[in-house]
Amino acid sequence: MAEVTDLSTLVSRLGYDFERPELLALALTHRSWCAENGDVPSNERLEFLGDSVLGAVITVHLYDRYPDLSEGRLSKLRAALVSEPALAEAARSLDLGAMVRLSKGEDTMGGRNKDSILSDAFEAVIGAAFLDSGWPEVTDLVLRVLGERIGDIAYADESDPDFKGRLQELVARHFPSPPVYELNDVGPDHAKEFFAQVLVDGNVAGRGEGGSKKKAEQAAAEQAWRDLIVALEGRTVAGDRSGSGQPS
Repeated sequence: MAEVTDLSTLVSRLGYDFERPELLALALTHRSWCAENGDVPSNERLEFLGDSVLGAVITVHLYDRYPDLSEGRLSKLRAALVSEPALAEAARSLDLGAMVRLSKGEDTMGGRNKDSILSDAFEAVIGAAFLDSGWPEVTDLVLRVLGERIGDIAYADESDPDFKGRLQELVARHFPSPPVYELNDVGPDHAKEFFAQVLVDGNVAGRGEGGSKKKAEQAAAEQAWRDLIVALEGRTVAGDRSGSGQPS
């Protein structure tokens, strides 16, 4: 069973040294272990706390980092990032499963690899870190562990494939005039191939092709939207507050 003195490897993976290591040990104590070891507390209260702390950190980060995403898209991203599978994946990257204190029965039944147990343990670790040090440190911890996943999920969110709409909204926020599409086609009427390019502020921002005008324009809009997001995000990062923002 993982005791306080056994957690130096996990501390190293987290990049965070607990002033109160007993909090980390508690975060890794599943209720099944408590049932076998007398009347001792489990990680459930820390999980409850960590769930809210994690949600707040992710919400503030998404709000600051992606200023051009709508409230609906931000909500979808947050839900994806704090979902049980996503947090279980983060827990696996830290090898939390090897550290969780489980009953013999739960261990035998594969509890160390269950999404529910791993995601709960991850939330509990976040709750423990928050109690140990507060917002700035726990924000750094969350973004250090989840930062790459945040970017991956943000750019992989294709629940709304209307890139023309996305580009229209993005351009309206940053440029004086809407995007302009130019179309060409080749081939016979029954098998035309369409080529589109979209201009933003008078410059070609994206190109695309497809078997219909709509598909070609959507492809051009997607390229322009993705390139502009990267450019605008770079501008945001350059003027970032260097982690000074904290949930209130």
